[in-house]
Amino acid sequence: MGFVQRFDHVGITVSDLDAVAAFFVSLGLEADQKMAVEGEFLDTVIGMTGAATEIVMLRAPGGGTTLELSSFARPDYLPGSPTAPANELGLRNIAFEVQDLRAVVDHVAAGGYGLVGGIGEYEGVWRMAYVRGPEGIIVSLAERIQK
Repeated sequence: MGFVQRFDHVGITVSDLDAVAAFFVSLGLEADQKMAVEGEFLDTVIGMTGAATEIVMLRAPGGGTTLELSSFARPDYLPGSPTAPANELGLRNIAFEVQDLRAVVDHVAAGGYGLVGGIGEYEGVWRMAYVRGPEGIIVSLAERIQK
C-alpha cells in the first residue's frame, strides 16, 4: 500500500510571474487566474514568517498534472542558477509531449529562447530537445514519431 494517491503539481518559483506564465501559455498551457497567498497557512508550510506570494496554475488542454508558478513579494526571491547544466543536482527540467517539435523549437526561438543542445532521436520512437526558457527553466519537448 502506498501513500500517494495521484500526482498533483510541480511548483517553480520565478521572479517575473507574468512573463514566465506567458511563455507557457504560448506553448499551449491554459492559465488560471493569478491569486495572492499570504498568512499563517503559507508561513507554516514554507517555514518563513510574513511571506506573501502570487501564484498562477497552468495545465495542459485535457487536464492532468498542473504547473504552479509562484513569485514572492515577501521575502524577496533568492537567485537560482539560470545556466545550470543538465547534470546539476536538483529539479532540472519540466517535460511536455508536443506535436511538430521543429515548429515548437522555431516558436520559442522567435521569443528569444534557444536549444540547450540539439534535437535528438531516440530509437525511432521519440524526437526530443531541451529548450532553456525564461529564467533558465529547461523545458524538455518530446514528439512521438509516427511510423
